[in-house]
Amino acid sequence: MDRMEKYLGQRLDDRYDILEAIGSGGMAVVFKAKDNVLNRFVAIKMLRDDLAADEEFRRRFQTESQAVAKLSHPNIVSVFDVSRTPEHEYIVMELIDGITLKQYMTKKHEPLSPREATHFAIQIAKALSHAHSRGIIHRDIKPHNIMLLRDGTIKVADFGIARLVDTQNTMSQGTFGTVHYISPEQAKGEDVDERSDIYSFGIVLYEMITGQLPFDGDTPVAVAVQHISSVAEYPSEINPSVPEALEIITMTAMNPNLDERYESADAILADLEEFRKSFNANQVAVNDDKLIPIEGRYIMEENVRPLGNTGELNRGSYMRRRSRASRVSLLSGLLCVLVFIVAVAIFLWNYWVRDVFSEADRIDIPSFVDSDYETVIFMEEYKGVFSFTVLWEYNPDVPANLIFRQTPEGGSSVVKPDDGILVTLWVSSSQTSLIMPNVVNKDYRIARDELEKLGFTVELEYESSSSVTKDYVISTVPEAREEIPVLSTVRIIISKGPEITMIAVPELIGKSQAQAIAALENVNLTYGNITTAESEAPTGTVIWQSPEAGTQVEEHSKVNFQVSTGPAETPPEEPDEGDPDDPEIDPDDGGAEVE
Repeated sequence: MDRMEKYLGQRLDDRYDILEAIGSGGMAVVFKAKDNVLNRFVAIKMLRDDLAADEEFRRRFQTESQAVAKLSHPNIVSVFDVSRTPEHEYIVMELIDGITLKQYMTKKHEPLSPREATHFAIQIAKALSHAHSRGIIHRDIKPHNIMLLRDGTIKVADFGIARLVDTQNTMSQGTFGTVHYISPEQAKGEDVDERSDIYSFGIVLYEMITGQLPFDGDTPVAVAVQHISSVAEYPSEINPSVPEALEIITMTAMNPNLDERYESADAILADLEEFRKSFNANQVAVNDDKLIPIEGRYIMEENVRPLGNTGELNRGSYMRRRSRASRVSLLSGLLCVLVFIVAVAIFLWNYWVRDVFSEADRIDIPSFVDSDYETVIFMEEYKGVFSFTVLWEYNPDVPANLIFRQTPEGGSSVVKPDDGILVTLWVSSSQTSLIMPNVVNKDYRIARDELEKLGFTVELEYESSSSVTKDYVISTVPEAREEIPVLSTVRIIISKGPEITMIAVPELIGKSQAQAIAALENVNLTYGNITTAESEAPTGTVIWQSPEAGTQVEEHSKVNFQVSTGPAETPPEEPDEGDPDDPEIDPDDGGAEVE
């Protein structure tokens, strides 16, 4: 992490200002940054400098970049940009205002309620369904990689060891997920598919409803062996309040036998949705599904009352209901297909086939130019045939209220649609002046369109501004609410954003810490991280700086430097007891040899 601190205060690709480090992992560091183009805060995940030279880690990071670039879903952390240069590699993501699911479960100190766990599980399943549909296997599903927003929304993150289905599985066994959540096939180093994510998902669901992991041990190897050879304790044996139906879903998801596990995220999502419906209907009456933040914790708002003695589903009734639901789903699917085919046939007949076998009803458009617009639009014979749109425009050569242009032009022949032929009429206005509208603080493209629709000619002019957002209107000439002639030319002054002043970084090496800080402040720069290190240079003097002296940086940028703590201490040499072959020295004889 220390090596990555050099990026604090720096601007990447002339766009992202690195503000602070907000997280780190084995492969990357996550920074909070400011996107100066779109004026928003983002998270930047950057490959650690000490791993950038390792081809395997670069490949893993690039794999993540490829994976996340394919994904766009409300339950997956959004990715805005990917940068890959010889100097650094990073991914720009949305900045999440929330905590991890692991942190949330830890804070609660108890299992999540079945309803709350289902609410989270459905969102995770939707995220997995989307990723799998794009050919992405996450391979590291765990509560630490699942973000919980303040409104209860789940966001799956960290595709750092994800694998594209169409790529080779070349990573070492040790990189395949976290040992408490890995699937048996991952533990054995075998090839994985979407069902491995479903197993990990089942572990997460198990932990949510029981408050503990299904397998634990003194060593990672011991835990991995349990995934392969052991059967987890049923959730209801740990937490008796777990409904049997939810228990069946959980245990099916984490079944060690691939053939008995859910075959897809969509399959488990369907059962979760079915369970939520039956759970809400048979057990509780609830206001809504929202999570309410109270004192920093997320709780489910529940006003519950008993609804008779229906009780929980037993295993047999649940499986019968599931089988019946499957048959109903099949029949419903066939019916939907039939309805779709009929709808397509009707559409093709009405909008294509019928025109082939019938003569089109074509209308010759008359010329409305030089006619009074009221006479035209209220004529009885035009009702149901034409749909008129009237645009007013000052025209000094045409008397007021007369039509001087039309679309389609007179004399053209068109097919008459059911709702009439759309005809646009330009009518001469007697108005010779207009009030300048107020377009200040609007996006200049919107402002230009508004003004041009009024007949004005628009000229654009750009100025720097520290108070008005880039591409927004600072002012207009003439100003708002002034009365000006129609067809006038107006100027809109557009913000270029704050004026950027570039400063050459002064030479700090050799100066004292106080002198270095003063040198930076003299040129409107600030100091960033000040560290110390042993050096042959005098104690208290600067021995390293970043950026280097002479580098051009923006005004008020931070400069990091390192101060010497002096040379490393060396142990004192032991006194020389003398060589027995050397002639003796008589200390009382002023150094003369003793004969």
